[in-house]
Amino acid sequence: MSMGHRDRQHVSDPSSRDGSEKKSFTFLRNELPVRLANIMKEINLLPKQLLCMPSVQLVESWYEQSFEELVAFDKADCTDQTVLERFCDTLIKIRNRHNNVVETMAQGMLEMKETHCIEPTNFDCQIQYFLDRFYLSRISIRMLISQHTLVFGQTLPENVRQIGSIDPYCNVLQVAEDAYENARFLCEQYYMTAPECNFICLNPHEKVKEILITYVPSHLYHMLFELIKNSMRAVVEKHEDEPSIPKLDLMICKGKEDVTFKLSDQGGGIARSEVDVLFNYMYSTAPRPPSPNSASNTPLAGYGYGLPLSRLYAKYFNGDLRLNSVEGYGTDATIYLKVFPSDASELLPVYNKTSRNKYDDVSVPISDWSDSSQKNGLHSGPAKSASHFKRPGNGKNGSNGQT
Repeated sequence: MSMGHRDRQHVSDPSSRDGSEKKSFTFLRNELPVRLANIMKEINLLPKQLLCMPSVQLVESWYEQSFEELVAFDKADCTDQTVLERFCDTLIKIRNRHNNVVETMAQGMLEMKETHCIEPTNFDCQIQYFLDRFYLSRISIRMLISQHTLVFGQTLPENVRQIGSIDPYCNVLQVAEDAYENARFLCEQYYMTAPECNFICLNPHEKVKEILITYVPSHLYHMLFELIKNSMRAVVEKHEDEPSIPKLDLMICKGKEDVTFKLSDQGGGIARSEVDVLFNYMYSTAPRPPSPNSASNTPLAGYGYGLPLSRLYAKYFNGDLRLNSVEGYGTDATIYLKVFPSDASELLPVYNKTSRNKYDDVSVPISDWSDSSQKNGLHSGPAKSASHFKRPGNGKNGSNGQT
Protein backbone atom coordinates (compact mmCIF):
# COMPACT_ATOMS: atom_id res chain seq x y z
CA MET A 1 0.00 0.00 0.00
CA SER A 2 1.53 3.30 -1.01
CA MET A 3 1.61 5.88 1.76
CA GLY A 4 1.15 8.89 -0.46
CA HIS A 5 3.77 11.06 1.28
CA ARG A 6 6.87 11.03 -0.94
CA ASP A 7 5.50 7.86 -2.61
CA ARG A 8 6.87 5.69 0.15
CA GLN A 9 5.98 2.03 -0.04
CA HIS A 10 4.09 0.86 3.02
CA VAL A 11 4.62 -2.80 3.70
CA SER A 12 1.18 -3.82 5.01
CA ASP A 13 -0.56 -3.90 1.64
CA PRO A 14 -4.34 -4.45 1.89
CA SER A 15 -4.33 -5.91 -1.61
CA SER A 16 -2.13 -8.78 -0.51
CA ARG A 17 -1.22 -10.62 2.70
CA ASP A 18 2.47 -11.13 2.00
CA GLY A 19 3.70 -8.00 3.77
CA SER A 20 7.05 -8.64 5.42
CA GLU A 21 7.40 -7.95 9.12
CA LYS A 22 11.06 -7.16 8.56
CA LYS A 23 10.21 -4.55 5.92
CA SER A 24 7.52 -3.06 8.13
CA PHE A 25 9.95 -2.90 11.04
CA THR A 26 12.58 -1.21 8.87
CA PHE A 27 10.07 1.30 7.54
CA LEU A 28 8.51 2.19 10.90
CA ARG A 29 11.72 2.49 12.92
CA ASN A 30 12.74 5.23 10.51
CA GLU A 31 9.37 6.83 9.73
CA LEU A 32 7.79 7.03 13.17
CA PRO A 33 10.68 8.94 14.82
CA VAL A 34 10.62 11.42 11.92
CA ARG A 35 6.91 12.10 12.36
CA LEU A 36 7.29 12.43 16.13
CA ALA A 37 10.31 14.71 15.82
CA ASN A 38 8.59 16.98 13.30
CA ILE A 39 5.55 17.60 15.46
CA MET A 40 7.75 18.00 18.56
CA LYS A 41 9.56 20.83 16.76
CA GLU A 42 6.22 22.51 16.10
CA ILE A 43 5.18 22.13 19.74
CA ASN A 44 8.23 24.19 20.67
CA LEU A 45 6.97 27.01 18.43
CA LEU A 46 3.85 27.46 20.55
CA PRO A 47 3.45 30.48 22.87
CA LYS A 48 5.49 30.18 26.06
CA GLN A 49 2.43 30.62 28.25
CA LEU A 50 0.98 27.49 26.66
CA LEU A 51 4.17 25.43 26.84
CA CYS A 52 4.40 25.94 30.60
CA MET A 53 0.97 24.42 31.24
CA PRO A 54 1.15 21.07 33.10
CA SER A 55 -1.04 19.18 30.61
CA VAL A 56 0.98 20.39 27.61
CA GLN A 57 4.21 19.45 29.36
CA LEU A 58 2.76 16.00 30.02
CA VAL A 59 1.94 15.54 26.34
CA GLU A 60 5.40 16.73 25.39
CA SER A 61 6.96 14.21 27.80
CA TRP A 62 4.94 11.40 26.19
CA TYR A 63 6.27 12.32 22.76
CA GLU A 64 9.84 12.56 24.02
CA GLN A 65 9.63 9.17 25.72
CA SER A 66 8.10 7.51 22.67
CA PHE A 67 10.75 9.06 20.42
CA GLU A 68 13.55 7.70 22.63
CA GLU A 69 12.02 4.23 22.69
CA LEU A 70 11.79 4.11 18.91
CA VAL A 71 15.28 5.48 18.30
CA ALA A 72 16.62 2.62 20.43
CA PHE A 73 15.76 0.26 17.54
CA ASP A 74 17.80 2.23 15.00
CA LYS A 75 20.65 -0.30 14.86
CA ALA A 76 18.64 -3.37 15.87
CA ASP A 77 18.90 -6.55 13.81
CA CYS A 78 15.73 -6.92 11.72
CA THR A 79 16.42 -10.66 11.26
CA ASP A 80 16.18 -11.30 15.00
CA GLN A 81 12.64 -12.44 15.82
CA THR A 82 13.08 -11.35 19.44
CA VAL A 83 13.78 -7.81 18.24
CA LEU A 84 10.67 -7.84 16.04
CA GLU A 85 8.49 -9.01 18.94
CA ARG A 86 9.97 -6.42 21.26
CA PHE A 87 9.35 -3.72 18.65
CA CYS A 88 5.71 -4.74 18.35
CA ASP A 89 5.31 -4.64 22.13
CA THR A 90 6.92 -1.18 22.19
CA LEU A 91 4.47 0.09 19.57
CA ILE A 92 1.54 -1.15 21.64
CA LYS A 93 2.97 0.57 24.72
CA ILE A 94 3.41 3.82 22.77
CA ARG A 95 -0.13 3.64 21.39
CA ASN A 96 -1.56 3.14 24.88
CA ARG A 97 0.57 5.94 26.31
CA HIS A 98 -0.91 8.37 23.77
CA ASN A 99 -4.54 7.31 24.22
CA ASN A 100 -5.49 10.54 26.04
CA VAL A 101 -3.41 12.98 24.01
CA VAL A 102 -6.46 14.74 22.53
CA GLU A 103 -8.17 15.36 25.86
CA THR A 104 -4.92 16.21 27.66
CA MET A 105 -3.89 18.79 25.07
CA ALA A 106 -7.40 20.25 25.26
CA GLN A 107 -7.02 20.48 29.03
CA GLY A 108 -3.76 22.35 28.49
CA MET A 109 -5.60 24.93 26.40
CA LEU A 110 -8.12 25.39 29.21
CA GLU A 111 -5.35 25.71 31.79
CA MET A 112 -3.72 28.49 29.80
CA LYS A 113 -7.01 30.33 29.33
CA GLU A 114 -7.80 30.14 33.05
CA THR A 115 -4.28 30.84 34.31
CA HIS A 116 -3.41 33.72 31.99
CA CYS A 117 -6.95 34.95 31.36
CA ILE A 118 -6.30 34.77 27.62
CA GLU A 119 -9.28 34.49 25.33
CA PRO A 120 -8.82 32.03 22.43
CA THR A 121 -9.57 34.81 19.91
CA ASN A 122 -6.21 36.46 20.67
CA PHE A 123 -4.24 33.58 19.20
CA ASP A 124 -6.99 31.47 17.66
CA CYS A 125 -5.49 31.26 14.17
CA GLN A 126 -2.12 30.10 15.46
CA ILE A 127 -3.63 27.48 17.76
CA GLN A 128 -6.07 26.32 15.07
CA TYR A 129 -3.21 25.90 12.62
CA PHE A 130 -1.10 23.96 15.12
CA LEU A 131 -3.88 21.67 16.36
CA ASP A 132 -4.91 20.71 12.83
CA ARG A 133 -1.35 19.62 12.16
CA PHE A 134 -0.79 18.08 15.59
CA TYR A 135 -3.93 15.92 15.53
CA LEU A 136 -3.55 14.92 11.89
CA SER A 137 0.00 13.83 12.66
CA ARG A 138 -1.37 11.82 15.58
CA ILE A 139 -3.94 10.12 13.33
CA SER A 140 -1.22 9.11 10.88
CA ILE A 141 1.10 7.79 13.61
CA ARG A 142 -1.67 5.71 15.20
CA MET A 143 -2.61 4.43 11.77
CA LEU A 144 0.91 3.11 11.16
CA ILE A 145 1.23 1.66 14.66
CA SER A 146 -2.17 -0.04 14.60
CA GLN A 147 -1.60 -1.51 11.16
CA HIS A 148 1.71 -3.08 12.18
CA THR A 149 0.51 -4.41 15.55
CA LEU A 150 -2.67 -5.90 14.09
CA VAL A 151 -0.93 -7.53 11.12
CA PHE A 152 2.12 -8.83 12.97
CA GLY A 153 1.05 -8.84 16.62
CA GLN A 154 -0.85 -11.37 18.68
CA THR A 155 -4.26 -9.68 18.45
CA LEU A 156 -6.18 -10.58 15.31
CA PRO A 157 -8.94 -8.43 13.78
CA GLU A 158 -12.40 -9.67 14.70
CA ASN A 159 -13.49 -9.35 11.09
CA VAL A 160 -11.65 -12.08 9.19
CA ARG A 161 -11.68 -10.17 5.88
CA GLN A 162 -9.77 -7.27 7.38
CA ILE A 163 -6.07 -6.83 6.82
CA GLY A 164 -4.83 -5.23 9.96
CA SER A 165 -7.06 -2.24 10.54
CA ILE A 166 -8.07 -2.07 6.87
CA ASP A 167 -11.35 -3.41 5.52
CA PRO A 168 -11.05 -3.86 1.73
CA TYR A 169 -14.83 -4.38 1.58
CA CYS A 170 -16.11 -1.94 4.19
CA ASN A 171 -19.92 -1.98 4.20
CA VAL A 172 -20.61 1.69 4.86
CA LEU A 173 -24.30 1.17 5.67
CA GLN A 174 -23.44 -1.27 8.44
CA VAL A 175 -20.98 1.23 9.92
CA ALA A 176 -23.61 3.98 9.70
CA GLU A 177 -26.26 1.82 11.39
CA ASP A 178 -23.79 0.91 14.14
CA ALA A 179 -22.97 4.59 14.71
CA TYR A 180 -26.65 5.47 14.80
CA GLU A 181 -27.54 2.77 17.34
CA ASN A 182 -24.76 3.82 19.69
CA ALA A 183 -25.61 7.51 19.36
CA ARG A 184 -29.25 6.67 19.93
CA PHE A 185 -28.40 4.78 23.11
CA LEU A 186 -26.43 7.78 24.37
CA CYS A 187 -29.22 10.19 23.45
CA GLU A 188 -31.85 8.10 25.23
CA GLN A 189 -29.65 8.02 28.33
CA TYR A 190 -29.61 11.82 28.51
CA TYR A 191 -33.00 12.79 27.08
CA MET A 192 -35.10 9.64 27.52
CA THR A 193 -35.88 9.78 23.80
CA ALA A 194 -34.12 9.86 20.45
CA PRO A 195 -35.15 10.51 16.85
CA GLU A 196 -35.49 7.69 14.35
CA CYS A 197 -33.35 7.69 11.22
CA ASN A 198 -34.20 6.96 7.58
CA PHE A 199 -31.30 5.32 5.74
CA ILE A 200 -31.15 5.69 1.97
CA CYS A 201 -28.46 3.92 -0.08
CA LEU A 202 -27.87 4.84 -3.72
CA ASN A 203 -25.38 3.06 -5.95
CA PRO A 204 -26.35 4.06 -9.49
CA HIS A 205 -23.15 3.12 -11.30
CA GLU A 206 -22.78 -0.41 -9.95
CA LYS A 207 -26.50 -1.18 -10.16
CA VAL A 208 -26.47 -2.79 -6.72
CA LYS A 209 -27.77 -1.44 -3.42
CA GLU A 210 -24.82 -2.49 -1.26
CA ILE A 211 -21.98 0.03 -1.05
CA LEU A 212 -18.52 -1.39 -0.37
CA ILE A 213 -15.26 0.58 -0.27
CA THR A 214 -11.74 0.13 1.03
CA TYR A 215 -11.63 2.20 4.18
CA VAL A 216 -11.03 2.37 7.93
CA PRO A 217 -14.29 1.39 9.63
CA SER A 218 -13.24 3.01 12.91
CA HIS A 219 -12.50 6.32 11.19
CA LEU A 220 -15.85 6.30 9.40
CA TYR A 221 -17.61 5.32 12.62
CA HIS A 222 -15.96 8.20 14.48
CA MET A 223 -17.18 10.74 11.93
CA LEU A 224 -20.72 9.41 11.65
CA PHE A 225 -21.16 8.95 15.39
CA GLU A 226 -20.14 12.55 16.03
CA LEU A 227 -22.49 13.96 13.38
CA ILE A 228 -25.45 11.78 14.38
CA LYS A 229 -24.93 12.56 18.07
CA ASN A 230 -24.93 16.30 17.33
CA SER A 231 -28.03 16.06 15.15
CA MET A 232 -29.91 14.05 17.75
CA ARG A 233 -29.15 16.56 20.45
CA ALA A 234 -30.28 19.47 18.27
CA VAL A 235 -33.52 17.75 17.21
CA VAL A 236 -34.50 16.65 20.71
CA GLU A 237 -33.84 20.06 22.25
CA LYS A 238 -35.62 21.85 19.41
CA HIS A 239 -38.76 19.69 19.60
CA GLU A 240 -38.76 18.69 23.27
CA ASP A 241 -42.24 20.20 23.87
CA GLU A 242 -43.81 18.66 20.78
CA PRO A 243 -45.71 15.33 20.67
CA SER A 244 -43.35 13.80 18.11
CA ILE A 245 -39.72 14.22 17.09
CA PRO A 246 -38.75 14.58 13.40
CA LYS A 247 -36.63 11.79 11.98
CA LEU A 248 -33.07 12.13 10.75
CA ASP A 249 -32.32 11.33 7.12
CA LEU A 250 -28.99 9.75 6.17
CA MET A 251 -28.39 9.35 2.45
CA ILE A 252 -25.35 7.39 1.25
CA CYS A 253 -24.51 7.60 -2.44
CA LYS A 254 -21.59 6.01 -4.26
CA GLY A 255 -20.62 8.09 -7.28
CA LYS A 256 -17.76 7.68 -9.73
CA GLU A 257 -15.35 9.70 -7.61
CA ASP A 258 -16.77 10.02 -4.08
CA VAL A 259 -18.93 8.17 -1.62
CA THR A 260 -21.12 10.87 -0.08
CA PHE A 261 -22.90 10.72 3.27
CA LYS A 262 -25.50 13.44 3.81
CA LEU A 263 -27.11 13.63 7.23
CA SER A 264 -30.12 15.95 7.39
CA ASP A 265 -31.88 17.03 10.57
CA GLN A 266 -34.60 19.43 11.64
CA GLY A 267 -32.77 20.69 14.70
CA GLY A 268 -33.31 24.37 14.05
CA GLY A 269 -30.10 25.02 12.16
CA ILE A 270 -27.59 27.76 12.90
CA ALA A 271 -26.76 31.15 11.44
CA ARG A 272 -24.60 31.06 8.31
CA SER A 273 -22.07 33.32 9.99
CA GLU A 274 -21.57 30.75 12.76
CA VAL A 275 -21.01 27.63 10.66
CA ASP A 276 -17.23 28.01 10.48
CA VAL A 277 -17.05 28.58 14.24
CA LEU A 278 -18.23 25.00 14.78
CA PHE A 279 -14.89 23.78 13.41
CA ASN A 280 -12.88 25.86 15.85
CA TYR A 281 -11.19 23.94 18.63
CA MET A 282 -12.50 24.80 22.07
CA TYR A 283 -15.93 25.74 20.71
CA SER A 284 -18.67 23.65 22.30
CA THR A 285 -22.26 24.05 23.40
CA ALA A 286 -22.06 20.97 25.63
CA PRO A 287 -20.95 20.99 29.31
CA ARG A 288 -17.19 20.73 29.61
CA PRO A 289 -15.84 17.68 31.51
CA PRO A 290 -13.74 18.54 34.59
CA SER A 291 -10.82 16.34 33.51
CA PRO A 292 -9.62 14.33 30.48
CA ASN A 293 -10.46 11.00 32.11
CA SER A 294 -14.04 12.04 32.84
CA ALA A 295 -14.67 12.58 29.13
CA SER A 296 -14.49 8.84 28.41
CA ASN A 297 -18.20 8.18 28.82
CA THR A 298 -19.10 10.78 26.21
CA PRO A 299 -16.22 10.95 23.71
CA LEU A 300 -14.79 14.51 23.59
CA ALA A 301 -17.97 15.98 25.03
CA GLY A 302 -17.55 19.57 26.10
CA TYR A 303 -14.07 20.14 24.67
CA GLY A 304 -15.40 21.22 21.28
CA TYR A 305 -13.10 18.85 19.42
CA GLY A 306 -15.71 16.53 17.91
CA LEU A 307 -16.30 18.29 14.59
CA PRO A 308 -12.71 19.50 13.99
CA LEU A 309 -11.35 16.00 14.60
CA SER A 310 -14.02 14.39 12.45
CA ARG A 311 -13.04 16.66 9.59
CA LEU A 312 -9.41 15.67 10.06
CA TYR A 313 -10.35 12.00 9.76
CA ALA A 314 -12.16 12.77 6.52
CA LYS A 315 -9.31 14.87 5.12
CA TYR A 316 -6.63 12.37 6.12
CA PHE A 317 -7.40 10.33 3.00
CA ASN A 318 -8.36 13.25 0.80
CA GLY A 319 -12.02 13.38 1.76
CA ASP A 320 -13.88 16.22 3.41
CA LEU A 321 -16.60 17.11 5.91
CA ARG A 322 -18.85 20.13 5.39
CA LEU A 323 -21.88 21.70 7.04
CA ASN A 324 -24.74 23.56 5.39
CA SER A 325 -27.48 24.98 7.57
CA VAL A 326 -30.90 26.52 7.08
CA GLU A 327 -31.29 28.83 10.03
CA GLY A 328 -34.58 28.14 11.79
CA TYR A 329 -35.03 24.71 10.22
CA GLY A 330 -32.09 22.30 10.27
CA THR A 331 -28.63 21.31 9.12
CA ASP A 332 -27.10 19.09 6.45
CA ALA A 333 -23.75 17.51 7.37
CA THR A 334 -21.90 15.95 4.45
CA ILE A 335 -18.93 13.57 4.42
CA TYR A 336 -17.02 12.91 1.21
CA LEU A 337 -14.77 9.85 0.89
CA LYS A 338 -12.79 8.74 -2.15
CA VAL A 339 -14.20 5.74 -4.03
CA PHE A 340 -10.82 4.50 -5.25
CA PRO A 341 -7.92 3.92 -2.85
CA SER A 342 -5.55 5.17 -5.57
CA ASP A 343 -7.14 8.64 -5.18
CA ALA A 344 -6.83 8.64 -1.40
CA SER A 345 -3.38 10.02 -0.69
CA GLU A 346 -2.32 10.46 2.91
CA LEU A 347 -2.37 14.13 3.93
CA LEU A 348 0.45 14.99 6.34
CA PRO A 349 1.88 18.15 7.86
CA VAL A 350 5.42 18.75 6.61
CA TYR A 351 7.83 20.57 8.88
CA ASN A 352 10.36 22.71 7.03
CA LYS A 353 12.40 25.87 7.51
CA THR A 354 9.50 28.11 6.56
CA SER A 355 6.99 26.43 8.89
CA ARG A 356 8.13 28.76 11.66
CA ASN A 357 6.78 31.69 9.64
CA LYS A 358 3.26 30.29 9.91
CA TYR A 359 3.38 30.66 13.69
CA ASP A 360 4.07 34.35 13.23
CA ASP A 361 1.56 34.84 10.41
CA VAL A 362 -0.75 31.97 9.44
CA SER A 363 -1.66 33.75 6.19
CA VAL A 364 1.83 33.16 4.80
CA PRO A 365 1.36 30.90 1.72
CA ILE A 366 3.97 28.17 2.04
CA SER A 367 4.04 24.47 1.14
CA ASP A 368 3.92 22.81 4.54
CA TRP A 369 1.58 19.90 3.75
CA SER A 370 2.29 16.73 1.82
CA ASP A 371 -0.53 17.85 -0.50
CA SER A 372 0.64 21.01 -2.27
CA SER A 373 -2.94 22.31 -2.52
CA GLN A 374 -3.00 22.85 1.26
CA LYS A 375 -1.37 26.28 1.52
CA ASN A 376 -3.06 27.67 4.61
CA GLY A 377 -3.94 24.68 6.72
CA LEU A 378 -7.14 22.69 6.36
CA HIS A 379 -9.56 25.56 6.02
CA SER A 380 -8.75 26.48 2.42
CA GLY A 381 -10.91 23.87 0.71
CA PRO A 382 -10.79 20.19 -0.19
CA ALA A 383 -7.46 18.49 -0.77
CA LYS A 384 -6.47 17.15 -4.17
CA SER A 385 -4.81 13.80 -4.59
CA ALA A 386 -1.09 13.73 -5.23
CA SER A 387 -0.30 10.06 -4.78
CA HIS A 388 -1.70 6.77 -3.67
CA PHE A 389 -2.74 4.89 -0.60
CA LYS A 390 -4.98 1.92 0.13
CA ARG A 391 -7.25 2.95 2.96
CA PRO A 392 -7.44 1.38 6.43
CA GLY A 393 -9.81 0.64 9.39
CA ASN A 394 -10.26 -1.10 12.69
CA GLY A 395 -11.31 -4.59 13.74
CA LYS A 396 -14.66 -3.20 14.80
CA ASN A 397 -16.67 -0.18 13.74
CA GLY A 398 -16.33 1.40 17.17
CA SER A 399 -13.48 3.59 18.28
CA ASN A 400 -11.34 1.02 20.12
CA GLY A 401 -7.94 2.59 19.99
CA GLN A 402 -7.82 3.64 16.32
CA THR A 403 -9.14 7.11 16.88
